[in-house]
Amino acid sequence: MFEIGDKIKCIDDSVKLGMEAFTKEVFYNFVKKDKEYTVRGLLDNGGIVTGVLLEEIHNFPVFQPILGHEQEPAFRTNRFVKTQSAEKEEYFEEKNSILEEIIKLN
Repeated sequence: MFEIGDKIKCIDDSVKLGMEAFTKEVFYNFVKKDKEYTVRGLLDNGGIVTGVLLEEIHNFPVFQPILGHEQEPAFRTNRFVKTQSAEKEEYFEEKNSILEEIIKLN
């Protein structure tokens, strides 16, 4: 399974037949095959299917009827393969330095 900060590569950017309109409505931004992304979060979606949130892609929260609340739509983990995780420390260092700068500004 993936962890926050992992580098992953999209191996499947397909959309199921008949789901094109729904996918466009829910995913303002969508993954592209062979592109590398960074994991920013994981959602277990009530144990139904684990989804991954990406640093490079953000979408607006939508109501999830099965879950009973709004959340950002996540991508199925089986759309990706892990490429590297060695940069995780750098990822968190960068996030911490950004937060420190924000705190200094306030």
